[in-house]
Amino acid sequence: MRYNKDMDQKNYYEKRNLHNLEKIEYLKDDLPPFIDDYFLGIENQTSTLTRLNYAYDLRIFFDYAEKRIFKNKIPIQRMTLQDLEKISSNDIERFISYLSHYEFRGAIESCNERAKARKLSSVRALFKYFFSKERISVDNAAKVSMPKLHEKEIIRLEVNEVADLLNCAESGEGMTPHQRAYHEKTSIRDIAILTLFLGTGIRISELVGLNNDDIDFATNSFKVTRKGGNQAILYFSDEVAKALKDYLTFKKEDKNTPPDEPALFLSLKMQRISIRAVENLVKKYSRIVTPLKKISPHKLRSTYGTQLYRETNDIYIVADVLGHKDVNTTKKHYAAISEDIRRSVANKVKLRDDNQN
Repeated sequence: MRYNKDMDQKNYYEKRNLHNLEKIEYLKDDLPPFIDDYFLGIENQTSTLTRLNYAYDLRIFFDYAEKRIFKNKIPIQRMTLQDLEKISSNDIERFISYLSHYEFRGAIESCNERAKARKLSSVRALFKYFFSKERISVDNAAKVSMPKLHEKEIIRLEVNEVADLLNCAESGEGMTPHQRAYHEKTSIRDIAILTLFLGTGIRISELVGLNNDDIDFATNSFKVTRKGGNQAILYFSDEVAKALKDYLTFKKEDKNTPPDEPALFLSLKMQRISIRAVENLVKKYSRIVTPLKKISPHKLRSTYGTQLYRETNDIYIVADVLGHKDVNTTKKHYAAISEDIRRSVANKVKLRDDNQN
């Protein structure tokens, strides 16, 4: 059978969705029976990852309900929609407060304001669904206000830190002896990965899903599958092209590279690299270069978005390149940089000619 790169990438995302579905089924054991109807009802409007996150959040909510609201008199597995109806807005407000410092399965956890907001959103979505279906007579969750979210400072690399990060990946300077032992085998690959993040703003899920045949050096572009399954073409600079070509040449010359492996980025086991492995390599280099900043692949994406906005001053271009469906998402993350732009243009408008006396 002839290899089809689109089919391989499709299979990758299908496997990931299947894995999420299996997790959801496992988590259902810790949720009330009516959850089946809920997840079936929202299936066509949500991704498997969204439903998985709902399941994690609702598991904590119903654990709280069993212990704190129903005083261990109604087990989760026996809760009905009539019981859901009995949960008041005050109960839900107490749940949000409880999340500041709570216990779940013997572990002490805590939520910041954003984590609280996400869990409340999950609870509100559940109540809203059954209320809209007229299966409960009141939506008490809708009466609970969302927690106020304070804007977080955008964590990103400065221009000099970007250069330092790539230089570190190239030289291995600052590494422990253990890290250096692997550096010779992975440095060219790691430079290509870091350069791709910093030069295109690609998402980590998109990066690990790339295949060799997705790269087109004739147009300096590659195809990615974005959130929701839509495909898009991203373009890259000559600097990114060089890093990718160096890595592809390295792979071709490595006798251990499987000839039939379509994945672009490979692990030391010569399999498609995992998201966790990419996260770890970014953390490894960034800890050496910027130990006070917690840099993740998403922060490298933010670094690219920041630089692109500074260069173009066009939030719509940034939104399109980064694959944001709503430009407000982009504004929220990058509009703060407009102060830099406002400062840079302060002297652009001349009121009088400097040569006039």
